[in-house]
Amino acid sequence: MDSSSAPPPVQASAPPSAASAPKVSTASLVATMLKVSPQVSDLIFSPGRTPQVELNGQLREVNIVGVGKLVPDATRRIAADLIGSNELVSTKLDKEGSTDLSYSLPGLARFRVNVFRQRGSYAIVMRVIPQVIPDFNTLNLPPQLGEVAELRNGIVLVTGPTGSGKSSTLAAILNKINEEKAYHVLTIEDPIEFLHVHKRSTIHQRELHSDTPSFALALRAALRQAPKVILVGEMRDKETIEIGLEAAETGHLVFSTLHTVDASKTIERIIGVFPLADQQGIRARLSRAFRYIVSQRLIPKKDGSGRIAAIEILRSTMRTREYVEKGETEGKSLLDAMRDGSNEGMQHFDGELERMIRSGVLELEPALSYATNAGNLRLQLADLAEASEVTV
Repeated sequence: MDSSSAPPPVQASAPPSAASAPKVSTASLVATMLKVSPQVSDLIFSPGRTPQVELNGQLREVNIVGVGKLVPDATRRIAADLIGSNELVSTKLDKEGSTDLSYSLPGLARFRVNVFRQRGSYAIVMRVIPQVIPDFNTLNLPPQLGEVAELRNGIVLVTGPTGSGKSSTLAAILNKINEEKAYHVLTIEDPIEFLHVHKRSTIHQRELHSDTPSFALALRAALRQAPKVILVGEMRDKETIEIGLEAAETGHLVFSTLHTVDASKTIERIIGVFPLADQQGIRARLSRAFRYIVSQRLIPKKDGSGRIAAIEILRSTMRTREYVEKGETEGKSLLDAMRDGSNEGMQHFDGELERMIRSGVLELEPALSYATNAGNLRLQLADLAEASEVTV
C-alpha cells in the first residue's frame, strides 16, 4: 500500500465521529469480552465485524449492548486508546503499517497487542497474557525440561507457530530459575508479556520501542550488563542471531523463540539466514552452543475442554551436535536422534501424538492433521483404528 492510501495516523487526541464510535469505553469493551470464558486467548477488532474472541482455536462474535459491527473510525479509536501517549509505537505504526505494544487492565488482565493497517483501515489483535505466571504442572510440560534451569550457558530455543504457547513455556522456565537461582536475569521483549517479580534472582525486563529500539542493540548492550541469563523475545534477523551465539559462547544462558514447526526446520532457518560462505562456520558454532530446541503445537482435546501442547524436545548430545554441524543425511537425521533418545530426555511430535491418542486425550483424525508424518502415524495407530471399527 502506498502512503497516499494509508489511513490517518492513530492519535489518542483524534476522536472518531460520534455515529461510528462504540458506546462503551475501550477498557469496558475489553473487560466485557474477557467475561465470555476464562479460556479466551485472543480479542480481535476488525472493521465490518462485531468484536470477536478466540476460544479453543475458534473465533466467536461477542454481542455487546451499544456495539455492533465496527467501522473504521471505531477501530481507529480503539487503537488510539490502546496506544495512548506512546509516540514511538504510534510512529512505528505510521511508518511500517503495524506495531506491537502491551496493554493492561489493572487487576484483570494484560495483553500483547498488535495493531496493523489493512485495506485502508486499522485492525487489532490482543493476545491475553495470564496474570499468574504458569508453572510446569499447569502447562503439562515434560518434567525433563526442568533440567533447563540447571544449565550454565548455551542457547535454548522454544519454537512453534503463533499462538502455540512459546511465551508461556519460557515464562515457566524463567520463573523456575527465578525461584531456585540467585542470578541476574535480563529479558528483551516485544512487548513485555509476563511480569516477573524479583525472587531469588534479580530480573530486569526491557521492552522494544519503550526501553530499546531493537533486539540487536539491546542484546549487544546486555553483554555489558552482567546478566547470567538473557531472554530475547525472538531471533528475528542475522545480527540478533550472531550476538545471541556470541553471548552463549561467552558464558551466558540465552533463551529465545523462532516461528518454526520443528527442531530440524529451526536449524535450517538459523543457518539459512547467513550467506552460503558463512553457513558451515555457523553450523559449527550452533552445534557447540545449542542446549535444547523445544518445539510446540497446541491441539484441541478430545473432551472439548481446551487445548494441550504436543512438545518435541531436541537435546544437545554428541550425536545431535554432529548432525547439526555436518548436516542431516538418510538415517542420520535429528528426527532419528529424537526417536532413539528417550533415555536422554528427547521426544518427537508424532510419538507424543501417538501417546496422547492412545491415552484418550486426543481424537484420532483431528490429531493426525497436526502430525509431522500423518501417513506413518496412521500406520502406527492401525490397531487402534481397527479396534474402533470393531466396536462400532
